[in-house]
Amino acid sequence: MEEFFKIVLAQFNNWAFIVLLMIGMYAMIAKNNLMKKVIGMSIFQSAIILFYVSVSMKKGATIPIVDHGHGHGAVAHAIDAAAYANPLPHVLMLTAIVVGVATLGVALAIIQKVYRVYGTIEEDEILEKIAE
Repeated sequence: MEEFFKIVLAQFNNWAFIVLLMIGMYAMIAKNNLMKKVIGMSIFQSAIILFYVSVSMKKGATIPIVDHGHGHGAVAHAIDAAAYANPLPHVLMLTAIVVGVATLGVALAIIQKVYRVYGTIEEDEILEKIAE
């Protein structure tokens, strides 16, 4: 049993990603309330961001800034790329956060408009009113 907990704790970020992903997926698929679907979408997005950031983490890496700069001795020093962290996944996730916030704002505006038109945000009731 102790080995099981060691395995789980060693991969905690992956377990957190999987749990958040499943919660978000469940909310988007199983819930009929549009607000709950949007919350599920936001949780799902957070899980994806957690996954990319945790996978791109590199132990012992430093920021990719060359400190010796340009000049006479710059060519003589070889740059060890393995010693630096790749900033691209983190930058892409910052972009994903911005897109997610914009998507959330649009989804909330659409939900507000749907409520004004149909008087409800329950998917079943909206579909019944559309079919009439």
